[in-house]
Amino acid sequence: MQATRTRTGDLLERRNRAVPRGLSTAHPLVVARAEGARLWDVDGREYVDFAGGIGALNVGHRHPKVVAAIREQLDAFTHPAVQVGTYEGYIAVAERMNALAPGDFEKKTLLVTTGSEAVENAIKIARQATGRPAIVSFALGFHGRTLLATSLGGKVMPYKQNFGPFVPEIYNTPYPDASRGYNTERALRAIAELFETRVAPARVAAFLIEPVLGEGGFVAAPPDFLRVLRELADRHGILLIADEIQCGFGRTGTMFAIEHAGVAPDIIVFAKSLAGGMPLAGLVGRSSVLEAVEPGGLGGTYAGNPLACAAALAVFEIFETENILERSRALGDALRAHLEAIAATYPQAIAGVRGIGAMLGLEFVVAEPPAPGPSAAQRVVAAAFEEGLIALTAGPKSNVLRILVPLVASEDDIARGFWALERACERVLTT
Repeated sequence: MQATRTRTGDLLERRNRAVPRGLSTAHPLVVARAEGARLWDVDGREYVDFAGGIGALNVGHRHPKVVAAIREQLDAFTHPAVQVGTYEGYIAVAERMNALAPGDFEKKTLLVTTGSEAVENAIKIARQATGRPAIVSFALGFHGRTLLATSLGGKVMPYKQNFGPFVPEIYNTPYPDASRGYNTERALRAIAELFETRVAPARVAAFLIEPVLGEGGFVAAPPDFLRVLRELADRHGILLIADEIQCGFGRTGTMFAIEHAGVAPDIIVFAKSLAGGMPLAGLVGRSSVLEAVEPGGLGGTYAGNPLACAAALAVFEIFETENILERSRALGDALRAHLEAIAATYPQAIAGVRGIGAMLGLEFVVAEPPAPGPSAAQRVVAAAFEEGLIALTAGPKSNVLRILVPLVASEDDIARGFWALERACERVLTT
């Protein structure tokens, strides 16, 4: 008997013929529409979305205010290119970012299109402003897929593969993750050893750090580490760059994750949830630092696209009128309670809960040596998909099930999502 064909199956066959395998997709899913924290595929199946566009949808899919702002801008103009003629939307977004970023100093903002672009521009600016070539980044960090961004990252597979040679004068040091043997004291000793053996601090332009690792496994840097890193930077004339691409815009309960440490970076890199799913990224930092670059040294054809700027301004309004930061903190408490209950049910398989605020994940135990095939976290994610939940993994061994559910998710969304996750854990972890 002939197997029933589905539109999903047909489209996935077309994808395989048309798209290179290097662009992987986590689930056999072809999206037809989305709303809030829900997705529907082309065959009409409904899913709860705990991936949130990999953290780009903190205000949810198709928020009405975002959609309305894009439509209004669409009727005016779509792309004059800011390097040809500026427009109020770009200026307004920059003004809002300057006011939101921590630090009692004058700031300026540059808008680009992607997180990788934002990181690259931050590095260019830091090198120009300091006259120094070297950058210190941290193991398991992820800063994008361009060559410079990949050079800065701390994970070989799948991000580095055979893409080298990589950009020189990038120095990687351990991230302060106690579960991997690097508490604050040991991570700081590693930086001191780096300065003694590999690069003099007088050659270092910037430290680049994710306050909470994203792809690296939802590990939050201890506040005392971030405070000492700020002191080290000041002592040696080094700039501090915080990569808030995944952990920013309310995900941890504050607008920027580094605020938990009371630290003001010289530059903050942002993207993802800035514009409600539209491609917009950028950096905000000290005026004295950003002004170091001569005219023409920064930009990009689509940088600060008007439609994306309109969406971003709507997102700022949503944060204010819908109390998103307060909702994020409450959601984080609810997520943690659910995750800790699951962890307590399977102590032999789950090491615990990672992250802060609503940026949380389940850390699964990794067997030594690792078993061949998908990790336990990957198997649970696959089983959860069959139950109607979209989630992702992270971590050096794909051993963390991460949750990036929109911050506007309803109680019913959360209940339905965890019902699917609990069923998936029962299927995978009790067999």
